[in-house]
Amino acid sequence: MPLEQEPQQQNRKLESISFRLWLLILLTGVGAGIFGGLLMKLLRLAQHLCYQYSQGNFLSGVKGVSGPHRVLVMIAAGLLAGVVLWLSHRTFGRTPPNLAKAVREGKGDLPQDVTLMSTLLSIVVVGMGAAIGREAALKQAGGLVGAKLAEWTELTPEDRQLLVACGVGAGMAAAYNVPFGGALFTVEVLLRNVCLATVLPAFATSFIATAVSWLLLPNEATYKVPALFVSHSLLVWAVLAGPLLGYASVWFVRGIHWGKEHKPQKLEILLAPIWALAALGALAIPFPQLLGNGKDVVQLALNEKAGIALLCWLVVLRPVATFCVLRAGIPGGLFTPTCAFGSLLGAVLGQAWSYLAPSTDKRSYAVLGVAGVLAASTQAPISTLAFVLELTRTTEPLLVPMMIVIAEASLIYRRFESKTTY
Repeated sequence: MPLEQEPQQQNRKLESISFRLWLLILLTGVGAGIFGGLLMKLLRLAQHLCYQYSQGNFLSGVKGVSGPHRVLVMIAAGLLAGVVLWLSHRTFGRTPPNLAKAVREGKGDLPQDVTLMSTLLSIVVVGMGAAIGREAALKQAGGLVGAKLAEWTELTPEDRQLLVACGVGAGMAAAYNVPFGGALFTVEVLLRNVCLATVLPAFATSFIATAVSWLLLPNEATYKVPALFVSHSLLVWAVLAGPLLGYASVWFVRGIHWGKEHKPQKLEILLAPIWALAALGALAIPFPQLLGNGKDVVQLALNEKAGIALLCWLVVLRPVATFCVLRAGIPGGLFTPTCAFGSLLGAVLGQAWSYLAPSTDKRSYAVLGVAGVLAASTQAPISTLAFVLELTRTTEPLLVPMMIVIAEASLIYRRFESKTTY
């Protein structure tokens, strides 16, 4: 579980962190913030060039071009991904590492060449429309900053592990402007140990990275949500929906691992991204919401006027699109796709409930859906709570029902599945 302590971390004291390591921690935060901001600029550039828009969000840009245009862009993205992945496999002979596994089991040892390739490829193909998360690139960049500083200064494996974990969490913080969530992600998911010797460095890097990223990115909430309030109906819904969100998360995570465990081999490394993204482009003709990392889908689910028919289609097609992208071997994150699935499922369940109890703002259901699915699929309830509060900045009144769905969904998930998205 996320809070289990590993033997090598149990006895670490705050006093063991030297002045030199503190300096490197601060530099890692600065580097993660700078590279995070630059990568987000590259993402926006890819979006605007591919879909020829200058204002509005990504979804409006996708809707503004024709169906064949969407297909052609996705075929181009597949060609780019296929060629780069095939050349990388031929050149380096290995695939991009699982960051959480590299931190926990590899002591933060990152293969810099293939990780850098994965970082740049991921952010570009997400900008072109691949249904995968953008945060992987920023996490990898933050981790690379920490790994490079550790290499230059010849840190011990334990110090390198801490520095790289902090860099990865700082990249997560910069990706979504969530400093508190990024810090908790570091200690709860990556290090799996909450103590002063991990919490203080994690908070320092995440807060510095977020502040530095403001030089390049706006300081605003990721999702626009009005003030929402708790009703008795919403509390009852939270109690009933929590187990459903947890059980749905089981199948969502199994789909993710199916994609990861069946990545292409040999020549299929070149071909799989092409057919996968071409198929996604074809589906995007009737459903443009399938393209991109899912940020606009979450915002759509947070719209109380969203139609139930569209939500029902998307709650099935969006995760399938992500599974297929993973199956094709395309690198990317899972945070926003998980939030998108949670928001859609919460909105669908909420709209059904609203026929019985129409007194609750429908947007509340989508927020709680994000919280339940994200907490269950990551088994990280504390950082999930911080993420949801920071992503919206207006949902503190929903704290009690949010904690209910997080607890129930996490417990139900554990009864059926031990693997997580990380």
